[in-house]
Amino acid sequence: MEKTEIRISVRSLVEFILRSGDLDSRRGTMDKEAMQKGSRLHRKIQRQMGSNYRPEVPLKYDIEYEDVVLRIEGRADGIFTEDGKICIDEIKGVYRNVEALDSPVPVHRAQAMCYAFITAVQENLEEIDVQMTYANLDTEEIRRFRETLSRTFLKNWFQDLADKYHKWVSYRQSWKEKRDASMKNLEFPFSYRKGQREMVTGVYHAVSSKKQIFVQAPTGVGKTMSSVFPAVRAVGEGKGEMIFYLTAKTITRTVAQDAFEILRQRGLLFQTVTITAKEKLCCCEKPECMPEKCPYAKGHFDRVNEAVYELWTSEQFFSREKIIAQAEKFKVCPFEMCLDLSLWVDGVICDYNYVFDPNVHLKRFFGENVSGEYIFLIDEAHNLVERGREMYSASLAREDIVEVRRFVKAYSPKLYRVLGRVAKQMLELKKESDPCLVMENTGTLPLTLLQAQGEMDRLFEEPPSQEVVDGILDLYFDIRDFLNISELTDENYVIYGAAGEDGKYRVHLYCVNPAANLQEYLSKGRSAVFFSATLIPMKYYRSLLSTREDDYGIYVRSPFDQKNRCILICADVSSRYIRRGYEEYRKIAEYIARMAWQKKGNYMVFFPSYRLMEDVFQVYEEEFSSDWVRCICQTSSMNEREREEFLEEFKDQKEETLLGFCIMGGIFSEGIDLMGDRLIGAAVIGTGLPQVSLERELLKQYYDKRGECGFDHAYRYPGMNKVLQAAGRVIRTREDTGTILLMDERFLNNDYRMLFPAEWEDAAVCRLGNVEQHLKQFWNGLPERLS
Repeated sequence: MEKTEIRISVRSLVEFILRSGDLDSRRGTMDKEAMQKGSRLHRKIQRQMGSNYRPEVPLKYDIEYEDVVLRIEGRADGIFTEDGKICIDEIKGVYRNVEALDSPVPVHRAQAMCYAFITAVQENLEEIDVQMTYANLDTEEIRRFRETLSRTFLKNWFQDLADKYHKWVSYRQSWKEKRDASMKNLEFPFSYRKGQREMVTGVYHAVSSKKQIFVQAPTGVGKTMSSVFPAVRAVGEGKGEMIFYLTAKTITRTVAQDAFEILRQRGLLFQTVTITAKEKLCCCEKPECMPEKCPYAKGHFDRVNEAVYELWTSEQFFSREKIIAQAEKFKVCPFEMCLDLSLWVDGVICDYNYVFDPNVHLKRFFGENVSGEYIFLIDEAHNLVERGREMYSASLAREDIVEVRRFVKAYSPKLYRVLGRVAKQMLELKKESDPCLVMENTGTLPLTLLQAQGEMDRLFEEPPSQEVVDGILDLYFDIRDFLNISELTDENYVIYGAAGEDGKYRVHLYCVNPAANLQEYLSKGRSAVFFSATLIPMKYYRSLLSTREDDYGIYVRSPFDQKNRCILICADVSSRYIRRGYEEYRKIAEYIARMAWQKKGNYMVFFPSYRLMEDVFQVYEEEFSSDWVRCICQTSSMNEREREEFLEEFKDQKEETLLGFCIMGGIFSEGIDLMGDRLIGAAVIGTGLPQVSLERELLKQYYDKRGECGFDHAYRYPGMNKVLQAAGRVIRTREDTGTILLMDERFLNNDYRMLFPAEWEDAAVCRLGNVEQHLKQFWNGLPERLS
């Protein structure tokens, strides 16, 4: 039987096995200018070395073990012959004073030693020279370290290095064999609901054929298990190596964890880790990843591999609590340990950011020239549109530039001058921005910013004090983000300058359509599954989330009996701004009261804004409150504990009526499950249209210019998504019953009706005078078992 070949680069191998020392967030901030400078200097040094110098020499070496073949490969910066001796040259560009270097950095030297061993074997050499060439990126001053090493020494050293890595890949290989065997007879863990088998089949087919699929599936279909199960089976059959379950909210991460656990209880062997934000994992009061401020950062790399290996080989599911406990035991950073662990598991549950965000994506999976047979399961995919726009947009404030410029004057005259040029360029743009200037491009601004970032890098290399680092760090990241995004700007962007509510003038790189940027990362994997209860209209979401023409799309109908819920469009009320006032508030309040009077139980009322909610609530309390109806209101400053307490109020009970006043598009309008009697009705006030803003208007103009309906893209589609999500809280299971009031006359308009799910075809029209009659008829018509 042919052995599995495991490939790893020389650099990855030495950086993994030989890393040591402290974790320090100040390291590794080298910008693209530094990388480009480094590449240019590499080539310049290589050209200066003469005709017998061979640059960029590809090398590889195979070590056969009893279970795998380990292929170690890389590219030596240079190999040359001098005085009859062959020498390996490893070149590193740095901002530091090279004369101050006492010796080579150990991992740099280790890279060169790997190339030296491979070359010694290939050339049958008894000994070989290793040269480390350090070059200052500014002055181009060079410092070299050279030594002669024997082939025997290199062989023993290299074998030890490979053996240490083999321990990891050997365990992974044996685990995969057990994992795949555990899937042979794995069945779907429930009786298929209507629509579930269709979704399972669609997802499996998409993954098998390396395609992307959009699944519009209403609440209650069981979308999580219907995506996880076929993806797991595909991995077991070699049609994928890893699952990324991507979510926008913590609560949906929990649902994904539960789905994998249900399959484990039925015999599946499958390791998953949930990546939690650094702030929530940090063992310190504030995440400051510097050895002088954090005991977990001090010596982190000396201990982290042992911590990861022990945890990885003892569990299947790595929760936040387990990761923190292990980090405490080994005194390592829990967040960084969690990221290291993700390299070795079968599935990762995480926020969208860790895949798509250009600043925080997992470079070990999605960095430059890195890809894999990944399966992306994208939950609540409608959320990825706005999140994508945020991730691929950037802005820079002139006032921040001016403030940091004053601060650095005493420390770096050169940075002071460069920031002065940035400020001047932005001032010229500001003069033309009244109130907003839409530009074709940002001109020479990125070039000046690149110079500014280079000067900041030099300050970071040898900072005068921590105060200086702290004083420029925020602007450094703002400039970095702006430069990264400026390289992406194309026809999918609107570039504009405007003053914000805080009075600061900003240049914005606004990503209107994130599809191309998202696809860049999706293409690093094998297949993607976008699923949500609200992907209507699907064409709209496909155009914003994918650039592929061969994507599948399926619409799964609700498995639940439509007779178990009542949808009413309230035709004589509106949330339009021109209608707002006491008369309209009173009508809305009376509708809410009449809904609550018909049957005791728990209800939610969703408003488009806190202001409207507060105004209507005041009228309701003054004119329609009763002793047996209790009201609670969402607030804008709720913390996690207060949110949980709010939801705890929705208990299975019928002694009194509870009215929860909430915000549409907020934390209680999607992703929560209040099943059975925990929620028997919802009223949705208005069409959910986003507030008019500069960016919404720019979005509208963008699509209008392209011959599409800009209002739909900027306002109607996002608004109706909020409406559908809020209404979807009511019916979660086959046993659920409930009423949904759509309180706005605009829902009678065909432009809105066409965005209703197919299951809403029986929606009836009511008025204040007959709403109770409709509700009474519904509740009285339910079978005794359900009512």
